[in-house]
Amino acid sequence: MATLASNISLAKTNSTSRRRGTFRIGSILAYLVLSLAAIITIFPVAWMIVSSLKPGNEIAATPLGLDIHTLSFNNYVALLSEVPIWVGFQNTLIVLLVQGGATMLLCPLAGFAFAKFEFRGKRFFFNFVLSTMMLPAIAMIVPLLLEMGSLNWVDSYQGLIAPGLVNAFAIFLMRQQMAEIPDELLEAAKVDGCTPFGMYWRIVVPLMRPALAALAILTFLGIYNDFVWPVIITQSDNMQTLQVMLSNLATQINNSSPGTTGHDAWGMIMAASTLATVPVLVLFIALQRQFISGMLAGSVKG
Repeated sequence: MATLASNISLAKTNSTSRRRGTFRIGSILAYLVLSLAAIITIFPVAWMIVSSLKPGNEIAATPLGLDIHTLSFNNYVALLSEVPIWVGFQNTLIVLLVQGGATMLLCPLAGFAFAKFEFRGKRFFFNFVLSTMMLPAIAMIVPLLLEMGSLNWVDSYQGLIAPGLVNAFAIFLMRQQMAEIPDELLEAAKVDGCTPFGMYWRIVVPLMRPALAALAILTFLGIYNDFVWPVIITQSDNMQTLQVMLSNLATQINNSSPGTTGHDAWGMIMAASTLATVPVLVLFIALQRQFISGMLAGSVKG
């Protein structure tokens, strides 16, 4: 009996050891794959930053080389002195403040109405909002351009901002997140005499902070990286957003400095791209925890 018990115990120990060994090998492989994916993702950004500090001829001669003795901020100095890139930042900031502010104000309110109130035509209007998400953005460009032309809003802030004031995806995202809020909380607030907007501001907004942070990041990225509509609606250099200005940067560099070689232009382009990347990195690093928790909210039900 004792021998049988010891054999069973030994078999269990061996089985446990094999499972632990398999788990460790799996963990090591997972870390290796994730590390490789991180390197592949980070490498282009790191190369861009390093190239922005290198002379143009060195970028062309040894794109992957690095000589710390040649690193300098000459590309940034030349860029800021020869190209009005701050005009692109200014126009993008104006669009972000107005269009992004309208999205953050109106879309959560619409999502709150669709999630927690009953009214005539609710299902029809919500399905209509969802149907607009199925339309490819390219199909709306010509009608929007004709509309902006009839309003004399071409090459203006109104034309840049108006078509994106309300976002169907943002309404859908907020509605799905707010549907998870218990109705009992809102009923208790209603009994205490709270108005609908008071319920939204005092109860819903504090509970929705992670989701609102996620929406803020998605809205920021959507507006900041938008290229197709700004390049169509703007005509003058003074109205170009940052992404449009980056696409024409080589031409602007050659126009402002006719003697600039192609190599030097690439150095300034890398510098401009680095400057354009900084706000995105800062925002995501500052709000990454809220973004992840906001996107996962409601994905697991207890």
